[in-house]
Formats: sequence, C-alpha cells, structure tokens
Amino acid sequence: MHPKTKDTQKRYDGFLETPCLWKQHTVFDLQQFEIKSKSIKIDIEIDEKLRLGKYIERLVSFELQQEKSISMLSKNIQIQNGKTTLGELDCLFLKNEKPVHLEIIYKFYIYDDSIGTSEIEHVVGPNKKDALIEKLKKLSQKQLPLLHSEEAKNYLKTLNLNSAKMEQQVYFKAQLFIPFQKKIILKTLNQNCISGFYIYKKQMQQFSDCKFYIPKKMDWIITPHPNVNWSNFESFKKVSGIYLERQFSPLCWIKFPNGILKKFFLVWW
Repeated sequence: MHPKTKDTQKRYDGFLETPCLWKQHTVFDLQQFEIKSKSIKIDIEIDEKLRLGKYIERLVSFELQQEKSISMLSKNIQIQNGKTTLGELDCLFLKNEKPVHLEIIYKFYIYDDSIGTSEIEHVVGPNKKDALIEKLKKLSQKQLPLLHSEEAKNYLKTLNLNSAKMEQQVYFKAQLFIPFQKKIILKTLNQNCISGFYIYKKQMQQFSDCKFYIPKKMDWIITPHPNVNWSNFESFKKVSGIYLERQFSPLCWIKFPNGILKKFFLVWW
C-alpha cells in the first residue's frame, strides 16, 4: 500500500472508531445520525492540503457510499442570496427513500469544569476557543434552519425536494480529553468519547521517562500506534515549547515505559 494511502486508511479507521458525542436527540433535540460501518479498504484520493473539517467530509462521503440504503443527492451546497453566501448544507441524501439533510461535525474538546455551570458548558476547544455550547447554538439557530430559507427551498426544487418533508440530522463525532488523573462521569454526553487526558506545562516533569510524538493536525484522528519517530522527554520539551509560546495546545502521543500508548493535549493556558 502506498504510504499516502496508508495514512488515509489510518485516518478513516480513526474516524470510524470515534463515537458520536451524544446518543439519539438528547442534546438540544439534535438528532444524531446513526450508521454502523465496518472498516474497509479506502480507495479514494483526498487532498492533503484540505482543512481537517473538509477532509472529514470526504471520509463521510466514502462511508455513506458503502451503505446500500443511502443514495447521495448533493453535498457542500452553497446557499446564496445574490452574491451573498448565507451558508452551506453539508449533505443531502435519500435513506430508504426518505430525504435527509445531514450536517457533519468532528471536534476535539477538553473538559474544564471551571468553565460554565453545566456539563455541556464545561466542554471547550483545547485553546479555550470553539466552545461546544456555541457550536450547538449555531447548529440549532443557523445551520439547520437554513434548509427552510427561501433560497434553500429554490435549490431543493431542482432536486424535487420539499424542506418541510425532510429530516434533519447531525453527525457529530468528537474526541474529549479530561484533566490528568481525574475521573469524570458524563451524564449527558457520551462517556465513550473520552479519548485521553490533558496536562499543563508545570505537570510535564512527571513524564520524564516517557517517549513522545506530536502528529500533524490531519493525523489527530488516528489511533496511536508504535511505528512513529518517538522523541525523548528533553526533545519533546523543546519542540512543544514552541507550540506553547504561540498559544497553541498540541495534541501529542505518549508512550509509557510499559509500552502503553495514549493521546493527550499539552495546554498552553
């Protein structure tokens, strides 16, 4: 297998292994899309220069193509009013002949109970931006209602679709990282989304006998494996320091002396 294809396969497998952030419609009444996919050999070329979100959309397209009950209608539809872009519909398809509008989201979050007062408010991006609560509001107040705009209705007519008869769902997958050595029991969100931990710079020294690897962002999806160029603690401290100075929290892999591999965020704040 070509190295580039191997990377795509690892990313696709990592994507499939990532659970949805909640089940059914328990959060903001947003219905999670349900599909049971097995890993198969991925045979598509994806531009490595794509942003991670767009790359994920290509993986989802491939996943949906494997499902016999799904017939793709359109994807990445720009809804415009004259020269103004109102927004984008990620994906329109028929599932068992029923029309569905699907929004695709894949996120990396940390859990910080010093932020907000509810479980959902505690979940933010690793750079303390991109809060889950803000994304949920945007989905429910802007992205999903776009389907019912006059401009979207005009587009749907070209596909013989009626927005009033379409089901709207989200495919919201996420990896969630919790404070090191803290046990968190989630009540609303999916416990299986916990993918690792996060630490502060002052906590690094306790890992001095471990090995480290900092994957590029496209590879954040991948499940850690041993076949990478591991760095020792001193090298990792130098390289990670460059990220922290830029106020960027890198996702890292750690190999403990007993061989166990984990993912973690080293947060800059």
